[in-house]
Amino acid sequence: MQTAMDPEQMFKKKLTLKILLFLAATDILETLTQLCFKKSVFSAIGLDSPGLAGLGAVLKTAFSSPLLWCGFAAVAVTFIIWSTVLSKIDLSVAVPVASFSYILVPLASIIFLREKISILRWAGICFIIAGVIFVSLSSRERVKTE
Repeated sequence: MQTAMDPEQMFKKKLTLKILLFLAATDILETLTQLCFKKSVFSAIGLDSPGLAGLGAVLKTAFSSPLLWCGFAAVAVTFIIWSTVLSKIDLSVAVPVASFSYILVPLASIIFLREKISILRWAGICFIIAGVIFVSLSSRERVKTE
């Protein structure tokens, strides 16, 4: 028999080290997913796609890439971890803290894809970091509202 959660307990959901590690894992897996998807598309680039026959060739090439399937597997694992995290902390805390993928993806893009990141984008990344810090601190000092 399931009992209703006491409102007092609802306000005691804290961002623990274990949850923080799970959130870091989702960010790393999200970054891996994006890299795998991007690399799998590279294998289909260069194929002419005149009409539906060409589209079929592009899709066949993309879906035969092991990197695409690795990306799908990372999505599945991320979903499992994310579901666990959401059962432990508030969505309003989890999403901002999990936004480190906005930092990891550009870094991985520089390292693995040789992409260039503009100074304006780096400024945005710094704002994201500041926001994550503020959200993390606010989850510790949560005031109970009734």
